[in-house]
Amino acid sequence: EVQLQASGGGLVQVGGSLRLSCVASGFNFDNYAIGWFRQAPGKEREGVSCISFSDGYTNYRDSVKGRFTIDSDNARNTVYLQMNDLKPEDTAVYYCAADRVPYSGTYCQYLDFPVWGQGTLVTVSS
Repeated sequence: EVQLQASGGGLVQVGGSLRLSCVASGFNFDNYAIGWFRQAPGKEREGVSCISFSDGYTNYRDSVKGRFTIDSDNARNTVYLQMNDLKPEDTAVYYCAADRVPYSGTYCQYLDFPVWGQGTLVTVSS
């Protein structure tokens, strides 16, 4: 059974940093992608970043490019989202999700991500 456990959220001031972790179990990392999503109060959920383990491909939404970095520690089955220069608009519940990559070269931002972990709250105070 595929399971995901997200952690690392908290309260941080504008300009601060946080590192989110997503520990995965129950599947072979090599065939999967992990995505980070967020949902702010009163807003729809949006994709933040994703990484495909087969080829290391990564993708970021425009508003976080240059501030957020996604990477993985395959030995620990963990994906990280390093968030720097945080802004109030980054405040949201952050979720990690997993999907199987159907074939090499698939861009992770187009996957469905049917498996979800619980969220972790990030609050950026101004």
